[in-house]
Amino acid sequence: MQKKDAHRYAKALLRNVGYEKAPDAISEISLVNAIIAKSKDFKSLLENPQFTTEEREKVIQQIAEKAKLSEFVVKFIINLSKLRAIMLLPDIIRIATSMYFEQQKKAKATVITPIEISRDLENTHKESLKKVTDRELDIEYVMDPSLLGGVLVKIGSTMYDTSIRGQLRLLKDELIKG
Repeated sequence: MQKKDAHRYAKALLRNVGYEKAPDAISEISLVNAIIAKSKDFKSLLENPQFTTEEREKVIQQIAEKAKLSEFVVKFIINLSKLRAIMLLPDIIRIATSMYFEQQKKAKATVITPIEISRDLENTHKESLKKVTDRELDIEYVMDPSLLGGVLVKIGSTMYDTSIRGQLRLLKDELIKG
């Protein structure tokens, strides 16, 4: 199984569930992925060929009832398990989320700050980043006290580093270059 398979499954997920229901489906699949990550027994059941399809389906149905998963997500997880593609779930989630945001002209941003910031500053960040990216942003704030000052912003694969540490690193690079 490869990343291109994960891309194919992510496309199938979005096509079958529809873009209007995609956030709920991705959230439910992320919950299943978290359960897999926490439970070695559940992961083994899904990946190990010694377990029958019926055994897998029974356990998945039990988890689905407790987690209140939609029928589509249950079928999707069962199908991935049958195809021995369940280990691609983290990639499928990442790709489907990215594709959804792209289609919705949205982006996910992670803003790392040394202190907790106010709502006003959050709104300022959102407006500034919207101008830079020309997209609506879903922003996640992470506090990292080891950051001396400034912020780190990650949008997709792009990193904006205005931290003091980052500025010092740039200064050091300039001094080395002469």
